[in-house]
Amino acid sequence: MSWALTALGRRAAHAVALGYGLSWGVASAAAFDFHEVALAVPLLSAAATALGRGRWRAAVAWATPLVLIKEDLGLTLAAVGCVVAWKGPRRLGLLTAAAGVLASAVEIRLLLPALHPAGGYAHGVNLGEGPHTSLLTAVLSAPLDALRPDIKAMTLVLVFAPSALLALRSPIALLAVPTLAWRMLSQNAFHWGTSFHYSAVLMPVVFAGLIDALRPWRTRGAGAGGVRQVRSSLLTALAVTAVLLPSFPLAQLAQRATWRTTAHITAARALLARIPDGASVAASNRLAPQLTSRCEVVLFPAFPVDARLYRYDRERLPRPTAEWIVHDSSAPEAWPYRRGHWPYPAEQQAAELAAAERSYGYRRVAHRDGVTLLRKGPARPAAGDGR
Repeated sequence: MSWALTALGRRAAHAVALGYGLSWGVASAAAFDFHEVALAVPLLSAAATALGRGRWRAAVAWATPLVLIKEDLGLTLAAVGCVVAWKGPRRLGLLTAAAGVLASAVEIRLLLPALHPAGGYAHGVNLGEGPHTSLLTAVLSAPLDALRPDIKAMTLVLVFAPSALLALRSPIALLAVPTLAWRMLSQNAFHWGTSFHYSAVLMPVVFAGLIDALRPWRTRGAGAGGVRQVRSSLLTALAVTAVLLPSFPLAQLAQRATWRTTAHITAARALLARIPDGASVAASNRLAPQLTSRCEVVLFPAFPVDARLYRYDRERLPRPTAEWIVHDSSAPEAWPYRRGHWPYPAEQQAAELAAAERSYGYRRVAHRDGVTLLRKGPARPAAGDGR
C-alpha cells in the first residue's frame, strides 16, 4: 500500500491495508481451493496503483500478463485501456482496449476449444450459449436478467461495501465491470454470490478506487476538514468490514474445530500417503486437492463425463479406469457448505464404490474411519486396517 502511504498518510495507509487484508473477497478465496485467479490479484493491484498515480504505461505493462491467466481477464485489460484512454494517452488506451478484447476472443473462440477434448468452449453454457441460443443473443437480453434474482444485487453492493461504496467515485472502479458483468449474466448460480474465489480479483480494484476517491480530500488544500473526511470515511469502511467478518471465512479462526486435527483427518492422510507419486487416482471431491501436486487425479466416480464440464447428472456412469480409488463416505464440513458430497449424491457414490469392487476389478487395500482405498487388481489389506 505504498500509494496509500504517499496519498493519504501513514495512519490512513494502515487502515486501508487492514481493510484489504480483512476483506471478504480475499478471505473467501483463501478459504477455497487454489485457483489461478490468485495470480491475477498482485497484477491487478500493481495496475490499479499505476492508474491512480497516472503512470499509464506501467499500468498497461502490469495488466497485460492478465491474458495469460484466465480467458475473461483480457476484458479486464480492455477496461484498463478504457481508463487510460479516458484519463491519459488516448492512443495507448485504445490500443490496449482492442488488444484485451482480441486476446479474450482468441482464447475463447480458438485456443480453449482446440484444447478441449470435445471441442467448443466449456463455459459457454454459463452465458446461455447452446444449440438454440447464441452468445450474442444472451448478451443482448442481459439487461433483463442482470439483477435477478436478488442475490445478484446483494453481491454488487457487497463488492463495494468494504470501501463504504466510495470506490464507485473513482474511474478505477471500471476495472471491476468485466468480472461483474460475466458473473451476473452467467447461468451458473455459484457465480452470483459471495462464495469461492470469484471476488478475489475485485478487492484490489475496490481498495485502489477507495484510495483514489479519498486522495482529493487530502491533496487539494482541504486542511483539517479534509483530514477529518478521510478519517471518518476509513472508519466507516472498517466498520463495514467488521460487520461482515462473522459471515465470511475469517470467522473460522475463532472456532475451535479450525485448530484441531480430527481422527478422520488423520486416517485420510494415512491412506493418501499410501498412494505412490505419479499414480492415476479417482478421488472424492474433498480428497482430490491433496493429491493433485503428485498424482493424476479425477473426481470419483467420474467427472466430467464425456469431457462435458457440467454434465454429471447421469444415471449410468462410465466404469472407472484409474489405478487407485480413494473415497470418503463422511465428507467433512468445508466453507461455504456443510457436510455433503459433490458432484454425485452419497448414495450413488456408495453404489459406484461397491460396483468397483464387485465388477470392475478393484480390490480393497485399506478402510479407516469412513475412508476407503481401492487399487486396480489384486491387493492385500495391510495389518491393522479396518474392513
